Amino acid sequence: MLDFRPQYSTSKIADIESCIDRNYDLGGPVSCRLLQRGFNDVYLANARGGDRYVFRLSQHRARGPADVRIETAFLAHLAGLNVPVASPIRTRHGAYFIEGRAPEGVREGVLFRAVGARDADANSAPDARANGKTLALVHQAAETFDAGETRYRLDLDHLLWRPLARLRDSGLVEDQQGLHQMEAIAERTASAIEAMDGLAWIYCHGDCHGFNARIDDSGEAVFFDFDDSGPGYLAYDLAVFLWAKVSFGRELTAMWHEFVDGYQSVRAIPEADLQAVTRFVIVRHIWLMGEYASRAQEWGSNAVGWVAGEADTLARWENDHLALPVRAGRSAGISEEAAGAMA
Repeated sequence: MLDFRPQYSTSKIADIESCIDRNYDLGGPVSCRLLQRGFNDVYLANARGGDRYVFRLSQHRARGPADVRIETAFLAHLAGLNVPVASPIRTRHGAYFIEGRAPEGVREGVLFRAVGARDADANSAPDARANGKTLALVHQAAETFDAGETRYRLDLDHLLWRPLARLRDSGLVEDQQGLHQMEAIAERTASAIEAMDGLAWIYCHGDCHGFNARIDDSGEAVFFDFDDSGPGYLAYDLAVFLWAKVSFGRELTAMWHEFVDGYQSVRAIPEADLQAVTRFVIVRHIWLMGEYASRAQEWGSNAVGWVAGEADTLARWENDHLALPVRAGRSAGISEEAAGAMA
């Protein structure tokens, strides 16, 4: 009989519950349900006393295994400085994460206390400002965080060149002219970034697109989902929010200006980094394309095939907006009309 080996397994709920009960002191057994299966598996865990937790089971991605050691250390550092984040809960033995065997290899689990707040509204100016403020607090606290040796650095190799290679190797882009166009845009983008002097380097959230936050009763944005975090470009960490407001047909540029205002109420953005943001919008889009392309054998080409048609999207952004400033405040920067470039 043939042996069909799994590429990605989904654990039984009973095993997840047992894992949490054995490793965490939550005052009794928990009941779980799967919230999301994707880049990671995420479970809601309800404890007997009514407390709610989120258990995240990491999986290997194209970049390699999750860097949970540094991620959880950073989250503990942020929580210790009263930055609003979903911090990890220690196990009975004092660790911030556990490891378990799955058919495809070792997977890491982290338990968080569920954030009791509402979802962020993509078209809310106060929510955008709250996201900007919390990201600034994250970066401010990062200045005193010693990451040591990390598995990943959010540099152009990690964010641009390897994702582009995954896209190329996936075979999803059958139009060679479109593929060459993407490669040319990546070359021009990288050259422009490398020519910029003095771009700041900080420990980044890595995925601050506005929805990895919940808004509490005081209007503060509480951040979670730091598994793409790592030392990298400040301009990239800012650009993820702008990208989210102008990609896939969105025209929410006004929210970008609110986000910048919120950020700069805590921490100034150097002009060089602000001007680099538009270049990093392209970097972010290619990064996402590479992430999806790498899952073609798991999710199927129908689910990830959209990446094949993105050359025109990148070209429109490059042609229409890279010469325009992205200054703080509402009086300058790309306009609402310009947002259509990523449609």
